[in-house]
Amino acid sequence: MENKYIDLIEQTFDFPQKGFKVIDNQLHFHEIPLTEIIKQYGTPLKITYLPKIGSQINRAEKWFKVAMAKVDYKGRYTYCYCTKSSHFSFILEEVLKNGAHIETSSAYDVPIIQELYQNKKLTKEHYIICNGFKRPLYTKYISNLVNDGFENTIPILDNKNELDFYKKNITKKCQLGIRIASEEEPTFDFYTSRLGIRYVDIVDFYENEIKNNPKFELKMLHFFINSGIKDSTYYWSELSKCLNIYYRLKKVCPELDSLNIGGGFPIKNSLGFEFDYEYMIEEIVTQIKTYCNQQGIEEPHLFTEFGTFTVGESGVNLYSVLGQKNQNDRERWYMIDNSFITTLPDTWGTNQRFILLAVNNWDKPYTRVNLGGLSCDSLDFYNTEIHANQVFLPEMNGKEPLYIGFFHTGAYQDSLSGFGGIKHCLIPSPKHILIDRDEFGNYNTKLFSEEQSSKSMLKTLGY
Repeated sequence: MENKYIDLIEQTFDFPQKGFKVIDNQLHFHEIPLTEIIKQYGTPLKITYLPKIGSQINRAEKWFKVAMAKVDYKGRYTYCYCTKSSHFSFILEEVLKNGAHIETSSAYDVPIIQELYQNKKLTKEHYIICNGFKRPLYTKYISNLVNDGFENTIPILDNKNELDFYKKNITKKCQLGIRIASEEEPTFDFYTSRLGIRYVDIVDFYENEIKNNPKFELKMLHFFINSGIKDSTYYWSELSKCLNIYYRLKKVCPELDSLNIGGGFPIKNSLGFEFDYEYMIEEIVTQIKTYCNQQGIEEPHLFTEFGTFTVGESGVNLYSVLGQKNQNDRERWYMIDNSFITTLPDTWGTNQRFILLAVNNWDKPYTRVNLGGLSCDSLDFYNTEIHANQVFLPEMNGKEPLYIGFFHTGAYQDSLSGFGGIKHCLIPSPKHILIDRDEFGNYNTKLFSEEQSSKSMLKTLGY
C-alpha cells in the first residue's frame, strides 16, 4: 500500500499542531477551511489572518511580565512594532488596537503616523521610536512630530551630525536615544554595523553635545544586532558590551532610563520549529537585573522592536498547481499559477524557507517535486524545505486540482516585491483578503485588493 501525504507529515512532525490540522483531507489554518476560501476567491491568493497579530503581541507581553516578576525587575516593558515589516493600514491598526507602540525607519512612516492620529488610532502619548540613517526630510518630519506635541517621539541618533538639525529645528523638550554601532557576527562581511555610533565615542558625544543642552534629554540606549535574539555566544557577548556602555553612560547621564534591545525573535518557518521564547526572555531580564544590581544602578525600562515576530505568522500565500512536467527521469515539476520571485521574493533573494503544505488531497500518495513559478527566470523555483533538501506533495491524477499553501509569509514579502508595482515578466500581484473573527469567534473575510490589472501596470509604465 502506498503511503499517503498525511502519513508523511504525521511521521515527520508532531502533527496536527497549533494553527494546522486536517479535516476530511483538507487543511485548516487556525480552524479556517482553506479549500472553502479558495472556492470563494480563487488563486493565487494572499491572506492576512488578523487575530494572529494581537496574539503575538500578547504572548510577548505576558512572557516579559512573568520574567520581570520572577526577579523583581523594577523597570517597565514596552512592545514596539517595526513598521518596515508591513506598512498596510490594517496591520498598523491591529498593532495599535493591541496596545503596541511604533518604530519607524523612513521619512514616509511619519505621514502614516499622522494619518493614524487623525483617525484616532494613535495618540500623542504613544512611543514613536525613530531609527535609521536619516535624510533631511526624515529629520524634518521627526522635528514636526515633537513640535506638534507627540511627547514620546524619540529620535535614535544614528550618527553625530544628526543632532545638529534637531538643535536648530526642535522647539520643545525632546527625548533622545543613541544607537550603538554593534559588532556584526563573525561570519558577516563587515566587522562593525554601518548603523549607529561607535562604543568608544558615545560617552564623549553625550558630554560634549547633549549634556548641557536644556532642550534634550538622553533617555534611551539602543542595541540592535542583525541576527536577532537567539541563544548564542555572539548575542550574549554583545548584550554584555551594551550593558557596560549603559553603565558608563548612566554615571554621567542620570536621566538615562531605557534600554532598547532591538533585534527580533524568530518565527515558525517549519512544522519542526523549536525556540524557547520564555527561556530567552527570562535570561535577558535576569542578566540585565543582575548586572545592574552589581553596579548599583536602577534597572532600565526595556523596549523591544518586533516586526517579523508581530506579522510574519499572520500571512498565507495560496496557489494552484497548473500542471506537471516530467523533464527527465528524475525531475518532476509542479507549475504554480504565479511567481516565487514576485510574491515570495525572500525565497529567491535570501533562500528563505516557509512552511509549505498541500491544502487538499492529503489522502493521496506523495511524490518528490520541484515547484516552478510562471516567470521566465531560471531561478523562479522552490525545491527544498528547511528540514530536508527536497519537497514532497500529493501526486496529481489529472482529475482533481491541487492547491498548495506557503504559511507565515506576512513580513516583508509585499514590500520587497513592490505591492501594486511592476513585477518581473509583468506577473500581477495576487488578490489579497483579510480574515478576522467576530465577538462570537466566527471568522469573516474581507477583500482588500483585487488581482493587479493590466490597466494599472500600463499606467505605471507610461502607456
